[in-house]
Amino acid sequence: MPTLNKIRAALTKDWGRTPPADPHLTRLRIAITAFFAMDGFLFAGWVVRIPAIKAQTGADAGALGLALLGVSAGAVAFMMITGRLCRRFGSHAVTTASAAALALSIVLPPLTHSATALGLVLLVFGAAYGSLNVAMNSAAVDLISALRRPVMPSFHAAFSLGGMLGAGLGGLIAGSLSPTVHLLLLAAIGLLVTAVAGNSLRAHPAPAVPERLPAAQESGPRHGLTGRGRRLVLVFGLIALCTAYGEGAMADWGALHLSQDLGAGPGTSAAGYAVFALAMTLGRLSGTALVQRFGAARALIAGGTTATAGMLLGALAPSAGAACGGFAVAGLGLANIFPIAIARAGESGGPDGVAVASTVGYGGMLLGPPAIGFLAEAAGLPTALTTVALLAAVAAVIAYATRGAHRAGRA
Repeated sequence: MPTLNKIRAALTKDWGRTPPADPHLTRLRIAITAFFAMDGFLFAGWVVRIPAIKAQTGADAGALGLALLGVSAGAVAFMMITGRLCRRFGSHAVTTASAAALALSIVLPPLTHSATALGLVLLVFGAAYGSLNVAMNSAAVDLISALRRPVMPSFHAAFSLGGMLGAGLGGLIAGSLSPTVHLLLLAAIGLLVTAVAGNSLRAHPAPAVPERLPAAQESGPRHGLTGRGRRLVLVFGLIALCTAYGEGAMADWGALHLSQDLGAGPGTSAAGYAVFALAMTLGRLSGTALVQRFGAARALIAGGTTATAGMLLGALAPSAGAACGGFAVAGLGLANIFPIAIARAGESGGPDGVAVASTVGYGGMLLGPPAIGFLAEAAGLPTALTTVALLAAVAAVIAYATRGAHRAGRA
């Protein structure tokens, strides 16, 4: 115990300092950032074409909700597998392979002509998406431990920036290119980024991380998480679930809400997700400083409260402009909740912690599409979207009730 206390004291003392730049770590950070940006870019490109693909398949709101369930179901199914693959082959190799699979699978949705076929191909897309998220977050957690700075929000800022660019590009070309041509173009860009960034990952192995949180030391590479480590990871996973529900809802239903309920055109509908992604980008760019200044617990509580207010405005506003403003506020609130939760889970349990928290977190995306689809049929899409505000408030309450867990054993 004295040794652990000394390690914890040394790490706490160094946390927040900017160490001398290590070229090896800098190149790794650039490569991992590129994968986060590509992930957001490809996902947003798919999202803005959902209305066109919905019309192509002839699906109603309920059928589309079940089809969109394929993304989350595929992601959740492969997340725990990816945690084991990362332990066996390393997070860098799994990140590269998953990114290539994601780029290839994005061409499948516009080839479908029924809700059933769409749901099946989205299982493949979701599996690649989930695997990439676990692998690149695991790589990021190891790098953060080596840097000894809480820079996870900066990686997720790259994801949001990629999402903003993907949504913006989609809005510009939605009227001139078919979904098939558009997503083929995105697949080519994704494969190019994977080749360049993957080569950098192969050239620079993951940094050795000898120190973990005491909770993480309770989990071995073969036996998985146990005891306090599992409890901490599940807390962070539950917080992630509440906010992943909101991010998934914005991705799947934001554009439809603007076009269907508020009469917005294709460009404005795509802009709704773009302003949400921009707000998340700005929030995450300031996330490292926010966590260093106020701590993880306060950042989570403030984020959940802000997202609650913003999503109520976005769901209930009478005009597309006001709704976009609400989406922007919700984006600022949600910005740092998921990355903080996943980073803390990774500190507590390594790749297994990332996999477990991600699986629980993406359960929010698993729940979101069908829940909002069925609620939209029963009470209308605006009312269904208020559930996003409800779960954001739940995340804030959980963060407040478990604030001691965020302070214990800080890495």
